Amino acid sequence: MTDEDEGSGKTGMADRPGRIGVVGGGAWGTALATVAARAGAQVTLWAREPEVVDAVNRDHENAMFLPGIALDPAISATGDIAEAASCPAILLVSPAQALRTVAAGLSGALEPGTPVVICAKGIEQGTSMLMSEVLAEVLPEAEPMVLSGPSFADDVARGLPTAVTLAAGSVERARPVAEALAGQTFRPYLSDDLVGTQIGGAVKNVLAIACGIVDGRRLGTSARAALTTRAFAELSRFGRALGARTETLTGLAVLGDLILTCSSPQSRNMSLGMALGEGRTAEEVLAGRRSVSEGVYTAAVVVEMARERGIEMPIAEAVHQILSANRDIGEAIETLIQRPLRSEG
Repeated sequence: MTDEDEGSGKTGMADRPGRIGVVGGGAWGTALATVAARAGAQVTLWAREPEVVDAVNRDHENAMFLPGIALDPAISATGDIAEAASCPAILLVSPAQALRTVAAGLSGALEPGTPVVICAKGIEQGTSMLMSEVLAEVLPEAEPMVLSGPSFADDVARGLPTAVTLAAGSVERARPVAEALAGQTFRPYLSDDLVGTQIGGAVKNVLAIACGIVDGRRLGTSARAALTTRAFAELSRFGRALGARTETLTGLAVLGDLILTCSSPQSRNMSLGMALGEGRTAEEVLAGRRSVSEGVYTAAVVVEMARERGIEMPIAEAVHQILSANRDIGEAIETLIQRPLRSEG
């Protein structure tokens, strides 16, 4: 089920959480705090950096991660994660590889059944767990949900029109949270496909690096369109093998997010790929960034999972080899183009 208007038991507005805790003071966490405040919630934003906490409370701006955006005074920042954990709904916006550690900081502070909305996009290194599986292991008392879809932090924070997917174990459990975030320019569609919603956000980061390499090498828009299409075929094979539903794969959380991330240098992953295509190393690019390019960490995990399941993912394989084995980019491109002729699919 994906349409928020389906079902007969619409949750009343009184069930919407009036306070929302946002755990993570980076660009995306700050943008989502802005969304919640616009929708009428009182927001507690937890940030690791004391300078972010001070700037949000004093200047109503997160100049470190989201400069130029005026923040609603309804957003209060804190360095005490327990303050955010006391809210009736939590948005968990830490980087994927840090989610286990950050979620552990909420342990013991949550009421049983508290919705914890995972806003990170990745698969955990070492365990190959989806973020919802990590959350279930660390915070079994929480109600896991996932927010994903085509959304850049700057666009969302500026109030530009955005549609995303909010997935949970049941659509009706997700509805009050969706209502607490929905506004004139931010529309969450509901889903009960937790797996599929996460697959898109994780794998598209890897494939966006490949599209960035195409742009960095100036191979043309025709090549980028072809690569994006074949990337979707890989993502779909991977998603179906893990249980993702067709409507999820062709919806906002997968196809929509892939299109956005593979088409704009605003994407941290695509911009990394562009730099690689221009001849810079990943280490050089990442050393100058505060934000995380999740595809760097997810590539090896996706490739390992695909190999174990016999899923053909040549684009993801090429990205992994470029990142981890310093494979020559020209050679990787030639290998992809010269693959045996076959039917499309």
